[in-house]
Amino acid sequence: MSGFDANPFADPFASSPFSDPAVTRVTNQTNVAQPGLDDYNPFADQQQSQQNKTASGTLPQYNTAQMKPESTQPAVMQPIAEPPPAYSPTAAQPLISAELQRKEEELRKKEAELQAKEEALRAGTYNARANNWPPLPKSFCVGPCFYQDISVDIPLEFQKLVKTLYYLWIYYSCVLGLNMLAALALLMSNAGSPSLFGFSILACFLFIPLSFVCWFRPLYKAFRSDSSFNFMVFFFIFFFQFVLSVIYAIGIPDLGACGFIVSLQAMSVSKVTGTLSLLLAILHSVFAGASFFLLLKIHRIYRGTEHSFAKAQEEFTTGVLRNPHVQNVAAGAVAGAARQAMNQPFSDRNP
Repeated sequence: MSGFDANPFADPFASSPFSDPAVTRVTNQTNVAQPGLDDYNPFADQQQSQQNKTASGTLPQYNTAQMKPESTQPAVMQPIAEPPPAYSPTAAQPLISAELQRKEEELRKKEAELQAKEEALRAGTYNARANNWPPLPKSFCVGPCFYQDISVDIPLEFQKLVKTLYYLWIYYSCVLGLNMLAALALLMSNAGSPSLFGFSILACFLFIPLSFVCWFRPLYKAFRSDSSFNFMVFFFIFFFQFVLSVIYAIGIPDLGACGFIVSLQAMSVSKVTGTLSLLLAILHSVFAGASFFLLLKIHRIYRGTEHSFAKAQEEFTTGVLRNPHVQNVAAGAVAGAARQAMNQPFSDRNP
C-alpha cells in the first residue's frame, strides 16, 4: 500500500508548493484570530499610555515586590523626620501672668466686699442705701450727707442726662474756684478791688453747695421718682442760675465775677491778670450756654410727659402732710389748743 499512497506525479527533486514564502505569509495571517466587537476594549489605549508614562518616570513608581497581597493591616502614616518644635510658653508667660494676677486681685476685692456685706447683714448693721456723697473718708469729722447712685436710682434712658448735669455742676464748682483765684490775682496786681475778691470768696463757698442742693438734687429726685414738684423746683432755681451765670460772664464790677468788663479794665493795668480774667469770662460764658441748652432739653422732656403744675401742687400737699415733722408740729398744735380749751373756765367760754 505504501506504493499506492505515494504521488506518482510528484517530482522527488522539486520542493513543496506550500513552502513558498508568499503562501506561508497568507496562511499565517488567516490563522491569527481577528478581534471582534465583543473583544473591543476602549480603555486599551489609556492603559497603554499610562504604562508608557510609568515607564518614562512621569508617574510615581511603586515597589510591588515589597507589597504583600496577604497583608490586611491598615496603612500607617510615617512620622516626619523633623518634628515641630515644642511649644514654649516663656514668651507669653509675663503677659498671661500679669492679666491673671490683675483679675485675681479684682476677684479678691469683690469677695472681701461681699463677705463684709454678708457679715453686716447678719449683724443687722448694713444699710444698702446709706449716705455715700460726698465721698469723704471715714476718719473725717463730717460724714456723707446724701445717697447718690445714678446707675441704680435713675432710669436707663435718663442716666446720661443726669450724669451730664452732674458733670456740669463739677465744672461750675471749678469755675468758681478759679474765679476766686483770678480775683486774688487782680487784687495783688492793683487791677481789682477788695470787694471783688470778697464776693468771689462768698460765691465760691456759698454757691457751690447751694447749687448742688437747690438744682441738682431736685433734678435727681425728679428723674428718680418721676416727681412733678421736683421738676418745678429745678426749673425755677436753674433759671436763676442761668441768669446769674450770664451776669458773671458780663463781669459787672464789684460783684465777685471776673467777666469781660473786669478783664477789659484789668488789661490797662496788667496784661497777665487781664488775660486771666478774660479766660474766666469765657469759662462763665461756656457754663451759661450749657445751662441754657440743658434747661431747654429737660423742659422738652418734661412737656413730653404727663406732668403738670396741678400734679406738682398735689405732690407738694401730699408730701407736706406725710412729713413726720409737719405731722408732729400739727399734732402738738392741736393738742395745745385742746388742752387750753379744757383748762379754760366754763364762764369764760360763755360770756
